[in-house]
Amino acid sequence: MADQVDTSQIDVDALTQAQAEAELARLAERLGTANTAYHAEDAPVMPDAEYDALKRRNAAIEARFTDLKRADSPTEQVGAAPASGFGKVTHAVSMLSLANAFTDEDVREFDTSVRKYLGLGADDPLAYTAEPKIDGLSLSLRYEGGHLVQAATRGDGSVGENVTANARTIEDIPEEIAGAPEVLEVRGEVYMSHADFAALNTRQEERGGKTFANPRNAAAGSLRQLDPEITRARPLKFFAYAWGDVSAPLADTQAGAIQRLADFGFSVNPLTRRCDGPDEMTAHYAKIESQRATLGYDIDGVVYKVDDLALQKRLGFRSTTPRWATAHKFPAELAWTRLESIDIQVGRTGALSPVARLTPVTVGGVVVSNATLHNEDYIQGRDSKGQQIRDGKDIRVGDWVQVYRAGDVIPKIADVDLSKRPDDATAFEFPHSCPECGSDAVREPGDAVRRCTGGLICPAQAVEKLKHLVSRAAFDIDGLGAKQVEQFYADGWIAEPADIFTLQDRYGSGVQQLKNREGWGDKSAKALFAAIEDKRSIPLARLIFGLGIRHVGEAASGLIARHYGSWDALSTAMEEARDCEGPAWDDLVGIDGMGSVMAGSLVGTFAQPAERASIDRLVDQLTVQEAVQADTSTSPVAGKTVVFTGTLEKMTRAEAKARAERLGAKVSGSVSAKTDLLVAGPGAGSKAKKAAELGIETLDEDGWLALIGTA
Repeated sequence: MADQVDTSQIDVDALTQAQAEAELARLAERLGTANTAYHAEDAPVMPDAEYDALKRRNAAIEARFTDLKRADSPTEQVGAAPASGFGKVTHAVSMLSLANAFTDEDVREFDTSVRKYLGLGADDPLAYTAEPKIDGLSLSLRYEGGHLVQAATRGDGSVGENVTANARTIEDIPEEIAGAPEVLEVRGEVYMSHADFAALNTRQEERGGKTFANPRNAAAGSLRQLDPEITRARPLKFFAYAWGDVSAPLADTQAGAIQRLADFGFSVNPLTRRCDGPDEMTAHYAKIESQRATLGYDIDGVVYKVDDLALQKRLGFRSTTPRWATAHKFPAELAWTRLESIDIQVGRTGALSPVARLTPVTVGGVVVSNATLHNEDYIQGRDSKGQQIRDGKDIRVGDWVQVYRAGDVIPKIADVDLSKRPDDATAFEFPHSCPECGSDAVREPGDAVRRCTGGLICPAQAVEKLKHLVSRAAFDIDGLGAKQVEQFYADGWIAEPADIFTLQDRYGSGVQQLKNREGWGDKSAKALFAAIEDKRSIPLARLIFGLGIRHVGEAASGLIARHYGSWDALSTAMEEARDCEGPAWDDLVGIDGMGSVMAGSLVGTFAQPAERASIDRLVDQLTVQEAVQADTSTSPVAGKTVVFTGTLEKMTRAEAKARAERLGAKVSGSVSAKTDLLVAGPGAGSKAKKAAELGIETLDEDGWLALIGTA
């Protein structure tokens, strides 16, 4: 079939519907893994530039195939769940990420989109601020009555880590401020200067301690120390650039508010400028970029924000990013080095991933020794259609390769210098069997990845599935992390998820056996078994995500949980939908954001006898909490499908749609029997006629505003 090809390198405009669905699933899995590694573990697995490129591709596909947007879409993700070693803080105002721009044309498009949303013409005045994008760790500081009462990391945007004691050790963060509103939440970036970073690594080497790859990792690791005295000994700095919860406005403009923060005693970036339009914005970007090497701290771009705070409020937010701001990122960096070997790693879903081991090389001040090689096609110098990439040059052990990176992550190999290829270099043979268990490694039509077919008998897959189960977004069992899972699996203590919850029973008291193992004591052993017991009662969404079903991410798990409500209902529905047809299947794929690829993966997992038996054994050990439905009792349009047509005169179409969705309505672009309400402005045509034929309630704009009121 035409659509049974590798989708990873097909142009977006050339994708079929089926190919687009498969590609969105692939992107959701890769970007979800990268988010967790970067934000939660301070251990990035993907270059910033590659991550940004994948997100752009994802957004482009979603824009072209709007009905295929997934529940676990990367565009709906912010950061990652907070670490388990700290108390959790729920942000009063979410800490969102930023949309990205990569070219001057992207900046002009950002300006155009803002003007369009606000109904402004190209010649209407519209000012922005431009400031360096600090490459550090986001931090929120809450002051009440002028006193610092709480500091929290961004976490997943909604819940962060309580690092108050550590934040108090940073000289740039005042304990008290005068003249501030009663409640003031200051936001900014914790970072480390290049000089302080070099001095820290020197001290670490002298003591035989861990050295850091770059200032961002050093800053993040220092702020997340459980002992504040360690943080105090680390030279951290803080730039303030934003705010969250405030009891009174700071100013009328972004620039004015930043000046207020400076007046309160916070360090603000001196390169922040007010710009009138895209030309001044990109000119200031060029100026900052030219000074990048001499600033003394890391930046990875320039952030633009609409200056007028009233307009910011009107523009509002998308699900994970503000409409009134964007980050203009710097280009990636390059270096050349020797490829020493190619290793094959096996992941949770059986994917065989090639990793390049490199002669260590410094790229932009960071020493790198590993690079991603994507898949076997990429190594062979071709795309899924057999067309050449890198001018057809394959990648071989011993090659002199160009390493491409941006940020503090594993880079990728961009090119090969054939003039330096050793005479005895041979083409790399990608394995057709799993290096971990020997099972066949099969590449299915339409999949860029070769996967081990061993399933539960493959130790690599089993271990990775167990690691996933205990991860923060799943069961989040304190004291049972990746290292402990590997240890217990190697020793035969656990082989599948249910074994975690029978561990203590199978080993008598459990504590006695565990406390005698290296790295464990009486206290830590008791704490582990208590933590396991604590997670016997688990929310449905966390259970679904913890199963590690391919294509089913954290957001999708929540969507599935809310739709079915209980484990019994979900389990019954999967049985009824196992043939991928009939009412249960139609109900499943009819969930907003659920594509057929994700649905097929979900149903297929439940249909596999061995996998289902393993799941049942786990569920037998648990009390699965039913999903809590959101309270929409005060919204007059919650759960209704609304269509807007004609010209709206008191708000733009985008504003109307955004407000309706905030009130729990589903906004559709077409009228059907499922439509509950049509809002028709002047010029309404065929949609109004069809609504009348179907007997659908129709309101004008004033009627719509009266209906929703201040809800």
